[in-house]
This record gives sequence, structure tokens and C-alpha cells, in this order.
Amino acid sequence: MVFKNFFLKFTFIVSLLAGSSWILMASPESEKQNAAPESAAKATFAGGCFWCMEHPFDELKGVYSTTSGYIGGHKKDPTYREVTAGTTGHTEAVQVVYDPAQVDYATLLKVFWKNIDPTVKDRQFCDTGSQYRTGIFYHDEQQEMQAAQSKSDLVKSQRFKNVYTEVTEASTFYPAEDYHQDYYLRNPLRYKYYRYACGRDQRLEQLWGGQG
Repeated sequence: MVFKNFFLKFTFIVSLLAGSSWILMASPESEKQNAAPESAAKATFAGGCFWCMEHPFDELKGVYSTTSGYIGGHKKDPTYREVTAGTTGHTEAVQVVYDPAQVDYATLLKVFWKNIDPTVKDRQFCDTGSQYRTGIFYHDEQQEMQAAQSKSDLVKSQRFKNVYTEVTEASTFYPAEDYHQDYYLRNPLRYKYYRYACGRDQRLEQLWGGQG
């Protein structure tokens, strides 16, 4: 199953590299990051395939950028192949740079929960392994309290039998390779097919009733 899922993603990447030479240029993420003021804050979330987690946050007013990457592991500067093989301890994640005056952390948490399946451990949708575990990685005490409270509220609601999402202090975040950044914008058809084939939207509909 792990090999099958890796092959599905790897096929997309190979076709992407073969057909779109312009993606080897600098990622637009760097430009968006530079546009963020000093007052900007960071939030980091793991929700399975990072391709699928950029879009929900990019739609929010006050979000300057989303960057796909790896967090929570033990190896410095891991590669995509290493992370997806499950040998580095990292999980795929997105780091959100936002303006707290325009969008608060509580809103980011709501968007996060509605775009993941918190009921499973070490997997998300068709992707299996600890590299696809869900998690909230807090950057300060306030984020820690809010993240822990949001998880506690979900557990207390008894909506789900189990909630496996971790709340952990943010460690070093390593941006993923350029061809992963803004994948849903650069390759909309491949992205939509992958999302459908992985059963992501179907499962989110079951869990949240179309509120994702």
C-alpha cells in the first residue's frame, strides 16, 4: 500500500518535471515570504499530503504565504524521497505566514480541523505511514494553549470516537523542493485527480458534512 501510494505521487512528479521545465525556476513562495511584514506570525500544520493543505489557507484573507515542507523528524535537510520512505521521522506539513490582525490563530485551527481526518493514526486518506500523521506544531505558548483547547473541545464533543492528531512544539521546518510549492495552482488537473483518487473530498464530506 505504501509503495502504491508513493508510486501514485511519484508518477505525478515525473510527468510534471518532464512537461514543465519552468517549474525549476525559483518558487513564488520566496516572493510572498518577502512581502510579509515583521508583524507576521507563523503557524504550522500537518494534514497529510501537503499539496492539499496549501489551498484552504491560501483562501483566507490575511494569509501571506503557505509553504509545503517537512517537520518533526531527526534528519537535517531531508529530501522528499527520504520523507516519503518514512526513514527520517518527519511528516509532511504546511507553514502558514499570516497577519494576526486580519486572521486569528483560532480561525486557522478551524480550517485545519475541517481539512483533515483526525480519526486515524499515521495516515491520511490514501497515504499511509507516520510521514502522513496529522499534527499542530505550535510556535509559542498562546498557540499551544489554543491548539490544545481546540483538540480538547473536539474530543469532548464526542463527534469522533478517537482523535489522534498531535499537538507538539514546532521544531525545524524544512521547505520541500520547489516543484511541490503551489502544486494545486501549477498543476490543477493533476492536483484534482490526485485529490479525487485519494478519496480526500469524499472522506471530508463524511466527517464534516461538506464544511471543509
